[in-house]
Amino acid sequence: MTPLGPHLTVFLREYLPSQREMSVQTSDTYAYAFQLLVCFVAERLKTTPSALSIEQLDPTLVLAFLEHLEKERGNCARTRNSRLAAIKTFFRFLEYRLPSCLDQARRIRAIPVKKTDEVIIGYLNREELQALLDSPDPSSRQGLRDRAMLHLAYAGGLRVSELVGLRMADLALHPQATIHVMGKGRRERILPLWKETASALRGWLRVRGEPQSTALFLNARGDAMTRSGFEYILEEHVRTASAKQPSLANKRVSPHSLRHSCAMHTLHATGDIRKVSLWLGHATLQSTEIYLRADPTEKLEAMASLVPPTLRRGRFRPPDKLLAMLRPKP
Repeated sequence: MTPLGPHLTVFLREYLPSQREMSVQTSDTYAYAFQLLVCFVAERLKTTPSALSIEQLDPTLVLAFLEHLEKERGNCARTRNSRLAAIKTFFRFLEYRLPSCLDQARRIRAIPVKKTDEVIIGYLNREELQALLDSPDPSSRQGLRDRAMLHLAYAGGLRVSELVGLRMADLALHPQATIHVMGKGRRERILPLWKETASALRGWLRVRGEPQSTALFLNARGDAMTRSGFEYILEEHVRTASAKQPSLANKRVSPHSLRHSCAMHTLHATGDIRKVSLWLGHATLQSTEIYLRADPTEKLEAMASLVPPTLRRGRFRPPDKLLAMLRPKP
């Protein structure tokens, strides 16, 4: 039996950042996927995560884990596919490092991804967004931090991994307030900041202090803010803002909702999908097209430019009884 721990350590700490040159955020996402996997497998096999072997991660258990993600954790098919991608990358790494697991690796890599629905994205309108940004208490240290995080997450259209991964050195307030972001796929971008956003950040920096951590945003212990920490903070402020804007209570607001809101408001202001793509750091315009599908103004402009067809007069004829019986029932 081949211990899992040493190979997984090399994969996460050496192979991904050094050989594949993946970003810290991507490596953290892969690590979280394996944290979920080893905890699930260890519980299923009645053992400890450190005692697991590679051979125990057979396709049957991997499929059971994927089903657990959807049915028990409530993850969507897109998240399920993301976790599966991390597992497949690890076993592709093992094919060269551990030839004895070649058959196991190929069987796991053959697990198909699920088709996902191209749903219309959800975002906050300006009244809902303003209520959310106003919910932190500016008279407390925690409130100043939360206000700065919410303002920056929206203004920069940041992914949650980009937000919590920011360092003090990434922020420049003079002469022009800008933030340096290392995004998905190691794509860098430098974003100018609104005066309101810069003001919120200055308010946080005045009370931040000088802890050992170089992270821009800190938790209550003085360590770098985590993804789950920001998700919890956002949930609390959404609950507070719902008292002012009741429509928020009917929406599922996640950290990515702030990114979607930034994209939609930028599209409404500029009418240029290329500027939205540049601001969000997308690799291609295809990734940005989801905002066009969610924006009704684009479709209204298309309707206005077309001449509607005229209706042809006709006479109603009842359907043939035999054909009606043969047609599938709704």
